[in-house]
Amino acid sequence: MYSIQILPPAGKDLDGFEGKLFTALKEKIQELKINPRPSGVEKLTAEEGYRTRVRDIRILYRVDDKTKTVFIYRVRHRREVYRKR
Repeated sequence: MYSIQILPPAGKDLDGFEGKLFTALKEKIQELKINPRPSGVEKLTAEEGYRTRVRDIRILYRVDDKTKTVFIYRVRHRREVYRKR
């Protein structure tokens, strides 16, 4: 079982969602505790990490297998998630 750590930028991103979409995002994040690399997840090429999706929203995260931690660092719409900060 992995622990989830939501980094401040991702926390701020999540504050912008509400209702059923927020619930779906929360469920997807909780699923990463059990399996941080489920089928359908893609390894990022431009940077280190993985991405999973809920509708048009992308969740970007890194996995530290030594500490069994999933670090979520971005949660944004697909058209803006990969832009540099």
